[in-house]
Amino acid sequence: MKIVKVNYLLIGLLATLTLVGCHNRSNRQSTSLTGWSSKDKEQAGFSTTGKFKGQETPPGMVLIEGGTFTMGHVQDDVLFDWNTTPVDMQVRSFFLDETEVTNQEYLFYLEWLEKIFPKSEEQNKHIYTSALPDTLVWRHTLGANELLTENYLRHPSYADYPVVGVSWLQANEYCKWRSDRVSEKTLIDKGVLDKIYENDSLELNGKNYFNTETYLANPYLLFEGDSSVYKKGLPVKRKKGESRPDRDKFSGRQVKVSDGILSPKFRLPSEAEWEYAAKADVENREYNNIRGRKKYAWNGKYTRNKSRRFKGDQLANFKQGRGDYSGVAGWSNDGGDITMAIKQYNPNAFGLYDMSGNVAEWVADVYRPIIDTDANDFNYFRGNVFNKPMIDENGKLVVVDYNTVEFDTLPNGKITPKDLPGSIKFIPITKDDAYMRNNYEKSYNIDARDGDLASTTEYDKDEDELETKPRMYNSPIVPKTIGESGLRIKEYDKEERTTLISDEARVYKGGSWKDREYWLDPAQRRYLPEYMATSFIGFRCATDKLGPMTPNRRKRTNEIRTGR
Repeated sequence: MKIVKVNYLLIGLLATLTLVGCHNRSNRQSTSLTGWSSKDKEQAGFSTTGKFKGQETPPGMVLIEGGTFTMGHVQDDVLFDWNTTPVDMQVRSFFLDETEVTNQEYLFYLEWLEKIFPKSEEQNKHIYTSALPDTLVWRHTLGANELLTENYLRHPSYADYPVVGVSWLQANEYCKWRSDRVSEKTLIDKGVLDKIYENDSLELNGKNYFNTETYLANPYLLFEGDSSVYKKGLPVKRKKGESRPDRDKFSGRQVKVSDGILSPKFRLPSEAEWEYAAKADVENREYNNIRGRKKYAWNGKYTRNKSRRFKGDQLANFKQGRGDYSGVAGWSNDGGDITMAIKQYNPNAFGLYDMSGNVAEWVADVYRPIIDTDANDFNYFRGNVFNKPMIDENGKLVVVDYNTVEFDTLPNGKITPKDLPGSIKFIPITKDDAYMRNNYEKSYNIDARDGDLASTTEYDKDEDELETKPRMYNSPIVPKTIGESGLRIKEYDKEERTTLISDEARVYKGGSWKDREYWLDPAQRRYLPEYMATSFIGFRCATDKLGPMTPNRRKRTNEIRTGR
């Protein structure tokens, strides 16, 4: 009898705990402050948040769990330029491509542009050519590299090699294009958008193509208002007595940001993000501390493998010495005299390939000699220009067309569109938009605290009082004389200049096949004008992680990835 009574007591206790647990769990998940449940809102015609299962990892990317790290040099600075002085920095979680963008991925971009904006048409002639990589970067006046200028980009032998000859401006445009293609594919898979590339009745051209920002603003501004491109849409619960809609008729609703279906915009990673991801200090974590220093993307202070099986092999593709780009044939050969295919070396602790070696990579930041952590030690980034959608006098959103598209002539004479036809027109915010704000005062913030008027000797003046703003960095002035058809008259700045630092100088990180071991340190930072390209700089894309830092807060990101 005693045993039976004890069992009854245990059963009662467990039932009580279960009810309490359920009650607490339901309280944690409850978001109603009005007593209206999701069902009540739906029946009354109000929006509901639905069941969001969490953000999916974008194709080709890995999650980089954010945290604090030491940004900058942790080893000797042999050049003594002190532009990478160590600072403590917090980085938010984000997604990053596991490899650099390859030739075959970039060729898809070029083929898409040629399909939508045929270069045979006069109005499109600068759109396709503005995206073409500069294949002549392989040339050398005293080198036999003509084979690479003709084959590296398009020959299938180099399909999985990192694309090079791409300027910062071109890499940035690719990221925008990729955002639209990922969102487009998502809507096709969800049954919202028709398979437009297989639709023979739809003529795809500069007016008819998918743009994410335009879609979210008004789906019927796309495809010249042709609603037949949309299928059923997201399902909407039918009201009682309402007849069933036709099978092929749009009967649901369009996707909104609040659905959590579309991925955030793709972009170049910031310098802080790239360096944090490359260092991958997470593998040196001991409880809440980092033990030891990392000079490369891998553990250890040497570039050769220490394992028994691969002992002595190089851990990255880089220049090993004067006239030595790969090592002796048949022994300790790094596999690449120039670049090499992606994923040839082991990834770092975050699952990223070639963060040291192969090609250096563009990041989003404008270059300055210092990282101003006095201003911001959280997700640092220099390069913000705050814009807003343009609204016409009739209160309508302005979408760029062939009559309003603007072209910019770069200092090297190349002509590039500022916006593609079919995209929303953005303009800088005004002083009225920023009035009485305590976090920003104007649209253009690239030179904030380092090049703007407040950081010069004329700090006490107002910009409206001065005919020309005093310059903090004496970099070459770009000629403003423009000839016919947007072509720049070739001119050279004849004044003596002391630096190349300007608001158009962009940072690139990491070592490459052409660099010595010194540049493999992720803390290293160099810069080039944003319109220039080389044979040793590529790029990879990033996008933001929304919501919690990690899907499982009790495990590190690399443990989730490896299943440990």
